[in-house]
Amino acid sequence: MKTLATVTSTITIISLLSIVTLPFAHADWPMFRYDPTHSGAVGNLTYAPTQTWKYTTDGKVTSSPAVVDGVVYVGSLDANVYALNAANGHKIWNYTTGGGVSSSPAVVDGVVYVGSSGVYALNASTGTKIWHYNTAITSSSPAVVAGVLYIGTSDGNVYALNATNGQKIWSYTTEKGHRSVYSSPAVTNGMVYFGSWDGGDIYALNASNGQKIWNYTTGDYPRLDRHVDSSPAVVDGVLYIGAWDNNVYALNASNGQRIWKYTTGDYIEDTSPAVVNGVVYIGSNDRNVYALNATNGIKIWTYTINGSAVDSSPAVVEGIVYVGSCDLNVYALNATTGNKVWNYTTGHAVSSSPAVVDGVVYVGSRDFNVYAIVAEPSTSPPPTVSPTIPEFTSLSLLAPLIAAITTMLFAIRRKRSKHKENSI
Repeated sequence: MKTLATVTSTITIISLLSIVTLPFAHADWPMFRYDPTHSGAVGNLTYAPTQTWKYTTDGKVTSSPAVVDGVVYVGSLDANVYALNAANGHKIWNYTTGGGVSSSPAVVDGVVYVGSSGVYALNASTGTKIWHYNTAITSSSPAVVAGVLYIGTSDGNVYALNATNGQKIWSYTTEKGHRSVYSSPAVTNGMVYFGSWDGGDIYALNASNGQKIWNYTTGDYPRLDRHVDSSPAVVDGVLYIGAWDNNVYALNASNGQRIWKYTTGDYIEDTSPAVVNGVVYIGSNDRNVYALNATNGIKIWTYTINGSAVDSSPAVVEGIVYVGSCDLNVYALNATTGNKVWNYTTGHAVSSSPAVVDGVVYVGSRDFNVYAIVAEPSTSPPPTVSPTIPEFTSLSLLAPLIAAITTMLFAIRRKRSKHKENSI
């Protein structure tokens, strides 16, 4: 019986270890839409919110947080950039710019880059200004790749700046007049992609010299000029983006040729797509969050928000879609089915896009607050399995094995007992 107890105990311990180990796939969310390609996706767990902290600023928070090394970096329309302790929300530092900060910070190699009244580079530890490049108002969020910062401005320009000293490498002015570039550039494979108010055009530039490679003109919107505020996601050679003409587009990233478009019920403003596992997730002013087949644009599912537009950009982490809404809520949706997992209500519309790190959702709200929504497993998640530990996910799955071992050990014991009786 000692052998049986030892085996059973060992198996139970292994199973319990597999249950309590949470397989978070990442430790940081360093910039808008997670990375320079703006994929907005990280890695299949179901979580529910259990508690929050919030930090109150003096302005609406439409900036999307970056989270690096246990610090949350976020802007506010009170003209400040904040660094907050990710564990408790306590302020570490703030830096006051020359205007409201709706741009989302990028944090690379110990430096915080953000747009406001120009472009700022701040020391991530202290908030001390390293450099400032004077441009028009900048709501676009920077992408930083290989020592170069790319960002758009309200005077219709896209800039490439030296990330170390802020010196201009090149700038590109959109072609149909000085119209705003609110879209945040996506950078990959030596190209820079962005949308503009310049006739609703989507551009691709050479990342080294700023020369135009192609542009694509979206359609007319009945009541407004052509606008593209959405920021592109570039995945597997395809650019995905929303536009004010009610459409979601998939374009060949090399030449700008349209692969497909999907028409929603209203214009697509600030929401930008997340793309993961062959699915495009995006919101619309028609009050829906959409999941579209990335190959052909066919709708997989929609989730309808109660009476409010969606201009937050979805984040997809471990099988859950996180997105804010103008109905005051942050939603968590099952990425496969679109079913609501949970929602958390703030005090005002949520235009900020969530950053999700180690099971915690960080997001801003127009109620002046930055929130940390602490999510814990609502069901036992799949285990992180050590190469030396069997892949058991729960005690229920072990029941047949334990029963078989128990039967075998009792059979051996009976056989030994019988043999002992016969030998007497």
